[in-house]
Amino acid sequence: MSDNQLRLVWIYPDLLSTYGDQGNALVVERRARQRGLDVARLDVRSDQPIPTSGDIYLIGGGEDRPQRLAAERLRRDGHLYQAVNNGAIVFAVCAGYQILGHEFVNDLGQREPGLGLLDVTTTRGEGERCVGDVLGDIDPRLGLPPLTGFENHQGITHLGPTARPLARVSLGKGNGTGDGTEGAYNDTVFGTYMHGPVLARNPLIADLLLKLALDVNALPPIDDHWYEALRSERIAAAQQPA
Repeated sequence: MSDNQLRLVWIYPDLLSTYGDQGNALVVERRARQRGLDVARLDVRSDQPIPTSGDIYLIGGGEDRPQRLAAERLRRDGHLYQAVNNGAIVFAVCAGYQILGHEFVNDLGQREPGLGLLDVTTTRGEGERCVGDVLGDIDPRLGLPPLTGFENHQGITHLGPTARPLARVSLGKGNGTGDGTEGAYNDTVFGTYMHGPVLARNPLIADLLLKLALDVNALPPIDDHWYEALRSERIAAAQQPA
């Protein structure tokens, strides 16, 4: 962050923005502005270059073909690598999460190279899709309350030795590997299967992204009444017997 302006980049909304994932950009922008920060938000379409000077980059989910196109263009563009090397924060959902890894299976049934920004590899599950509400405990090192979200994916994501699970689920499939993990992260790059949008249902994750971008340990408090009402409603609904 420079000149007291937070630079927020939403990557490829024309390809990757299913299940309201663009709401994640709205939440981060809103929570930053509530704290008096000047926010410059840039929505970068797939025919435009990715800027390297952003502070927080957000990527949403998408269907199989748009995912392949997004991966091809991000590899060719190369600027997201440079942004991460500059210290930027990246938060990606579902298809975006898979793209951040080493590889995934594309719409042609082929192994598609990812960006390698997370030490994960995604294969395609042979059984039922992972669909439904998810509850879980976020890695205690992040100091966040329980995770709530909605998953809808066929992918099975395996974590390598340098990736930490974002959470461990008590309800839902998460990464689909059967080990209870959900999502992955390293120091500055985060991936999850959670929709919802996930940052509306988990606003303190948005605050974590802001703290990392600002390099601070705490943020000024804001009124979280409506966020907490949404969290409570969705957690209670998920815990109801089927």
